[in-house]
Amino acid sequence: MTTPAPQSRSKLPLLAIVAVCLAPVVFAVLAYYVPALGLRPEGTSNYGRLIEPQRPMPAAADLVLTDADGQPYDLNALKGQWLLISAGPGACPESCIRKLFVLRNSHASQGKAVERLNRIWFVTDAAPLNPVVDSAYQGTIALRADPAQLAAWLTQDEADPQASLLERMWVVDPLGNLMMAFPDANEPEHVRDDIRTLLKYSRIG
Repeated sequence: MTTPAPQSRSKLPLLAIVAVCLAPVVFAVLAYYVPALGLRPEGTSNYGRLIEPQRPMPAAADLVLTDADGQPYDLNALKGQWLLISAGPGACPESCIRKLFVLRNSHASQGKAVERLNRIWFVTDAAPLNPVVDSAYQGTIALRADPAQLAAWLTQDEADPQASLLERMWVVDPLGNLMMAFPDANEPEHVRDDIRTLLKYSRIG
């Protein structure tokens, strides 16, 4: 009597397992090599704009500064720390105060890294300083600067350098390079997070 041949088992479960294992690889390949599918993440999520090429800190002769006592000040003395920078007139209207507020809070929220940062407010005229700055923003270094010299460094790539000087905020790295500009103070959480990311991945300062 002839023994019947055993029935071949279905290969579907095996094929399903192979498909599940290969799916992530296929997805990654498609995401990388076929951007038209929209699977690749869009660029970076910085709120601040990276300045390329970075611009080195000016020499004292090219950016003449005086401190609160009227004494000459060389910004290069602050190399070794991250600098959070804003600029505005001595009267410091609401828009100016807003920038100081955002940078102060961004600074204070950096936890153990707080000592790696300094805050600079460039005063762009000879008007008396708004007393609110002394009372509410202690720790901010106020330095009087010529707005033309300041704009030549901070906003040289802007269509309206003087207007941008009053709107933007900036970051200088510990090597003295101007490397990031924030468009305004309207997104304080994003400013804080960008600064946190810089400090997290930096091995300097």
